[in-house]
Amino acid sequence: MDTDATTAPARHALGGRARVLIAEDSAIQAKILAAKLREAGYDVRIAADGALALESLRSDPPTIVISDIEMPNMTGYELCSAAKADPTLRKIPFILLSTLSAPEDIIRGLHCGAENYVTKPYDPDFLLARIESQLKTPIRDDEDDVEQLNVTLAGTSYSVKAGRQQVLNLLISTFENAVEKNNELIESNQELTVAQEQLTAWNTKLEELNHELETVNTRMSRDLQAAARVQQSFLPREDSAMAGVRVAWTYEPCDELAGDFLNYFPLDDKHLAVFVIDVCGHGVASSLLSVTVGHLMTPQQSASSLLVQTAEDGSRKIVPPAEVAAELNRRFPMKENGGLYFTMLYGVLNVETLSFRYAQAGHPQVVHIPKDGSPQLVEGSGMAIGWFLDMFSCPENVLQLAPGDRLYLYSDGVPEAMAPDETQLGETQMIEVLELGRTQSLDASVDLMLDVVVRWAAGGALRDDASILGLEIE
Repeated sequence: MDTDATTAPARHALGGRARVLIAEDSAIQAKILAAKLREAGYDVRIAADGALALESLRSDPPTIVISDIEMPNMTGYELCSAAKADPTLRKIPFILLSTLSAPEDIIRGLHCGAENYVTKPYDPDFLLARIESQLKTPIRDDEDDVEQLNVTLAGTSYSVKAGRQQVLNLLISTFENAVEKNNELIESNQELTVAQEQLTAWNTKLEELNHELETVNTRMSRDLQAAARVQQSFLPREDSAMAGVRVAWTYEPCDELAGDFLNYFPLDDKHLAVFVIDVCGHGVASSLLSVTVGHLMTPQQSASSLLVQTAEDGSRKIVPPAEVAAELNRRFPMKENGGLYFTMLYGVLNVETLSFRYAQAGHPQVVHIPKDGSPQLVEGSGMAIGWFLDMFSCPENVLQLAPGDRLYLYSDGVPEAMAPDETQLGETQMIEVLELGRTQSLDASVDLMLDVVVRWAAGGALRDDASILGLEIE
């Protein structure tokens, strides 16, 4: 039980320091209320429930009791009834605190003899005013004779015993409590009105920002579509093939702009170049790098050309694929390209000898389908372009082809196509699909492969670009 006191004591009508007993089972609420009362100059002690409060009342009667209603062992109603039944405690005023606010609760307050009733949550200053008001109007001696009152409320009859002063005090406190709650409601409504006005202003601003965002998105979408058309304009032309060789390709970006790029074209009258590039990531930066690299990979003859150079005697020299990969690695270091790197498979087919020389720079392996043999992944290895400048390694490989053979170059978006259950298509199923398409035309087999990739993704958007380039010796 807490019995601390403070200076600047409050005075009640009979003089002397007013002493308050708080009956409250919530330790936090009791301490907060006690601190407020002590600050106002009251002597305060605390009881944790109704039973302890009744013991304190009898051992050392206070000036006034402030009691919670809902408490263990003994409720506030029971505590008040017990005190009012004791002639020595009868005139100690009670203020009941409760979250209850139904009319029946007021009737119970009258019946147990309480003088004041305050609804939780309450303003501490309002409660202090109720205490001061109660101390100024002590219970008179003629209030010892209580009357039987019959009250009908919502169709239910109640019989309560209460003195006139107690009825008046409780009704006044109930009225003041209602006025206080109404004022709080008015204040809350005013705050709500201000909040609604602010919300309306914010909604107006949000609509303006959404309109601006829609305008920007529309312009960005238009720009991306234009950039995609420019990117696609660099893709292979139909007249790029050579006699005796058929080429088919397909290209499916997962976004407006792709990080994949492919092409094929003659380097001279007996050499055909083919390549597939796959820049890491997606979006503008990746597509810009893929187009830049693709633009460099042209058959234009010059001393600085990547693919074809002019020798000192004026003859035309085809740059070996491994040297092309090494030069690209020198020109496009990852640290100078925003962390971007790319894989590439670049090959040169001699249409007379049917020898296919290629460099596989971190790229998926070529699929070779012999005319009379089983499909197979052709071994090859090399570092992705841009990873290392001084330690770059990409050996050159040679594959001997024969009439009727097919080669398929592709980006990793084909074997790594993802189903909704996160299962990849995989190399084995990819080869099975290409084997299935060997009885079809080269164009049909490429289209079949892409169709399987899209179906594997359940017809939804691809998670990575898918590029396929097929080559057939006629």
